[in-house]
Amino acid sequence: MPLVLITGPNRGLGKVLAQSFWEHGYSLLLVGRSPSTWEAMGKPLAFKDGQSLQLMSADLSVPSEVMTLCEQLERHTEPISVLVNNAAIQGPIGPAWTGNIADWVTTIQVNLLTPVALCRAVIPGMIARGSGSIINLSGGGAAGSRANFSAYATAKTGLVRFSETLADEAKSHGVKVNCVAPGAMKTAMLGQVLSTGEIASGTREFEIAKKVFLDGGASMDRVAQLALFLASKKSDGLTGKLISAVWDDWENWPQHLQELASSDVYTLRRIVGKDRGFTWGDK
Repeated sequence: MPLVLITGPNRGLGKVLAQSFWEHGYSLLLVGRSPSTWEAMGKPLAFKDGQSLQLMSADLSVPSEVMTLCEQLERHTEPISVLVNNAAIQGPIGPAWTGNIADWVTTIQVNLLTPVALCRAVIPGMIARGSGSIINLSGGGAAGSRANFSAYATAKTGLVRFSETLADEAKSHGVKVNCVAPGAMKTAMLGQVLSTGEIASGTREFEIAKKVFLDGGASMDRVAQLALFLASKKSDGLTGKLISAVWDDWENWPQHLQELASSDVYTLRRIVGKDRGFTWGDK
């Protein structure tokens, strides 16, 4: 059975991702502060022949623990076919010049540097086998400014650009690297926006969070289906993209893989004057 490594599996989207990959026949390698609780929280597991559940504990905000984890992964005897960097924290909420800089640094560590380290740990094995899929969870702020969430937005933007770059480096080796924008979901992270309050979060973010908690927000199951698609052979050739689980018609993309591979659509790019019809801004 192919093995998928998922970070942050205990609750919210991470739990849904773990359950979905399991139900589709993957073996699981779950990484988090207390990954052992996932088995107790989840529904009873129906093991298929060859399917396994492995748990690793690490505080992904502590660089030394991340280094130890990566060393363990580099020595892991079972090949890791898929990496899903799901674990994230909201970080400080409020204008960039307020709050504790240490919280800012921790947010960059969890949301950017730890995923980078895990990518570096697993990709040599994928390259050696000529296949593999890395799926990095992006979020609000990666594709546009997100006032009052500077640490989170900066980390996620960096993760998307890193993923694009890594995709270019690895595509000739058969390894796919993509980012998923899951949409606003009813999670504990989003709940922090409400608990912090409208003054620090800003009216727009506060109202979005209120609506999500009232209506239910984006579907976690749809995010999981997109992750399964990106992990499968159906998406071979699709790499270096930032894909919205909510707004993009990715179910029909297998019919257009060649077009997507030769285009910069669904990527982070600079907008110049001519893109907006200005005649005075460009040479």
